[in-house]
Amino acid sequence: MFKKIFIVVCIMIMTFSSPAWTQTPNRLQQFEAWGAYSYKSPESTICYILSVPLKALPTNVKHGDNFFLVTKRSNSPVSFEPQFMAGYTLKEGSKVTVTIGDKNFDFFTKDSSAWLTSSGMEKQLVSAMRSGANMTVKAISKRGTNTIYTYSLKGVTAALNMVQKCN
Repeated sequence: MFKKIFIVVCIMIMTFSSPAWTQTPNRLQQFEAWGAYSYKSPESTICYILSVPLKALPTNVKHGDNFFLVTKRSNSPVSFEPQFMAGYTLKEGSKVTVTIGDKNFDFFTKDSSAWLTSSGMEKQLVSAMRSGANMTVKAISKRGTNTIYTYSLKGVTAALNMVQKCN
């Protein structure tokens, strides 16, 4: 399963990076449900953690490959940037809701990705991830299908600690 994740991540980076600077991500280490990765861009070293859902609902639809990642850029004032990447196009204008315990975090959507609506909530989300056991992501597909993904947070603290030191 983690080999599949690594291959998909490589493809995503190659797709969204400039061809002259495309580099394969380096898998730093796997921490239970979360992997730590890095790659160099022309401007900086980009490090991130990534996980796939343990459970995807409804079970009668094709979900594609879904990921939750938290990025750390060495030259960015933002400490961590959480992102949900769906294996399908999200409904335009919809929001994605991430729930950890009793805390909800709203994400705005564009195409098949979602980011926090307020960058001021990044620290709170990462803190909740560190202290939580599971994380639920609720999204709506372009077709109007309500989807729910459950991620384990086992290993997220160790993975975040590793990318925090990444240069």
